[in-house]
Amino acid sequence: MKTPPGRSISLLKALALEVKPHLWAVVLGVLAMGVVAASEAGIPALLKSVLDKGFGSKDHTTHMKYFVPIAVVGLALVRGAAQYASNYLLSWLSNTVLLNLRLKMFDRVLHASASFFQRETASTIINAVVFEVNQVLQILTGVAITLVRESLTVIFLLGYLFYLNWRLTLIIAVIMPPIGYLVSKINRRLRQLNRDYQNLTNELSYIVEETAGGYKVVKVHNGQKYEMTRFESMSRRLRGYSMRMTISGGLAQPLTQFLASIALAVVITIAVLQSANDQTTVGGFVSFVTAMLLVISPLKHLMDVNQPLQRGITAAELIYGLIDEPVEPPGGGTPLARSRGKVAFEHVSFNFSQRDRPILSDINLTVKPGEMVALAGASGGGKTTLVNLLPRFFDPTGGRILIDDVPVAEYVLADLRSQIAFVSQDVVLFNDTIAANVAYGQDIDLPKVKAAIAAANLTDMVASLPHGLDTQVGDNGMRLSGGQRQRVAIARAIYKDAPILILDEATSALDSESERHVQAALETLMVGRTTLVIAHRLSTIERADRILVLDDGRIVEQGSHLELLQVNGLYANLHKIQFKQQEAA
Repeated sequence: MKTPPGRSISLLKALALEVKPHLWAVVLGVLAMGVVAASEAGIPALLKSVLDKGFGSKDHTTHMKYFVPIAVVGLALVRGAAQYASNYLLSWLSNTVLLNLRLKMFDRVLHASASFFQRETASTIINAVVFEVNQVLQILTGVAITLVRESLTVIFLLGYLFYLNWRLTLIIAVIMPPIGYLVSKINRRLRQLNRDYQNLTNELSYIVEETAGGYKVVKVHNGQKYEMTRFESMSRRLRGYSMRMTISGGLAQPLTQFLASIALAVVITIAVLQSANDQTTVGGFVSFVTAMLLVISPLKHLMDVNQPLQRGITAAELIYGLIDEPVEPPGGGTPLARSRGKVAFEHVSFNFSQRDRPILSDINLTVKPGEMVALAGASGGGKTTLVNLLPRFFDPTGGRILIDDVPVAEYVLADLRSQIAFVSQDVVLFNDTIAANVAYGQDIDLPKVKAAIAAANLTDMVASLPHGLDTQVGDNGMRLSGGQRQRVAIARAIYKDAPILILDEATSALDSESERHVQAALETLMVGRTTLVIAHRLSTIERADRILVLDDGRIVEQGSHLELLQVNGLYANLHKIQFKQQEAA
């Protein structure tokens, strides 16, 4: 999700495209801000009128007595109404764009490739979707309001100043180029600091995520001091970067004020000389100085906009880095209503990059419909990678995979995955009801849910819960035991009723009693389905139709349990080791 430097213009253009469908709100908002800006010039104009005609002039005293107060109140009413309208319109616009961006980002997360989730931490993704997108809109909306409103205010006031005294106005114009130069020099420094700050914020979030997720390990191993040291070190680095940004961003304002004070001193000097030669009036001079002082405030705001603008652009890089993340391969156009369950791997090879050692090499395997094929071998042999290729979490770098004699890449991706049920030792349950977890991805059919629960030997457990199927399971099923969580995952697979089943170490993390219940549920699940089983406990795969032994990404042995024992090769050696461990236990 990292984007190269120098994308500021393209990022702002991308944001402009989000705004384009709501251009009417922009136009009305700008018009309202224009009214607010124009009202600023009305204040010195009223002062000039009061000073030149309201004091020392009996002819206009009565007129001024009523006109000026009414004008001041009217000006305040118009200004207030316009300001409210502009704030409402731009708030509506920013929230609408925020919604669209957030939906786009989450949609891209849902359709990103598996490699994306291996590359990015969960905290980085959460930070982008939940926090950064909200922050960038708040920042950039505030920046846009300031730029438009304060720029219009400056234009109106400068126009009025030029009308009053063009010679004095030229002095103010002289300070503009130096200010622009200073801001451009500060911009570059701020942008790099913001990028570094963003990366450090993601790292800090990851520390919190790891600590919260692994709280048991932290407590048992007394790791509080270690985690606190990590967190404090990163927090201090963040503070350092924050102070650097404050120092760099804070230079613009005092420099601007210094240049403005020089201009003010020169204006006062020249105005005094003009007054001595009857080239200006008291009202004209006071009005000019008032308008000039009023210009300083919006100019200062325009200078202050630099730091949040750079922060917003940095956040926008993260957001559009996610939106531009490549999606999974779309698949072909061949529909697949229900597979017969025939699976074939033809000369399949796989590695993550050309520089890496191949994880799979020349795998050839045909699984008949309804056949149970087990994958055995030492860790790192390529078993999990092999089954992950079937639902196209990754695509093979060599060879091809077929279902029902059709390459999987030719199927509609959603249709392909609807043929596969997956049960792993790393059970994923969502913070929802048991029924919603069982029927995940489909409409909840309660009779069908109950049948799946019964097939997974969970009926008694569900009946004992206070809300039955409507019981919330908690974060990743934390309110259930390991065996119960595993059986809910099996019930989900039963509910899906897919013709192809993948079991990845489904019982390896369970005690003997839980394993017995889960194994019984698995046997119900496997009936009539093409099944690929990965298991370290060889006792769970002895009844497989075929057992394939993988070593270093290659199939080195295959046959039934008895056949492989007779060969007295790698499988027989693994079986002897586990048998001795069981005897020792």
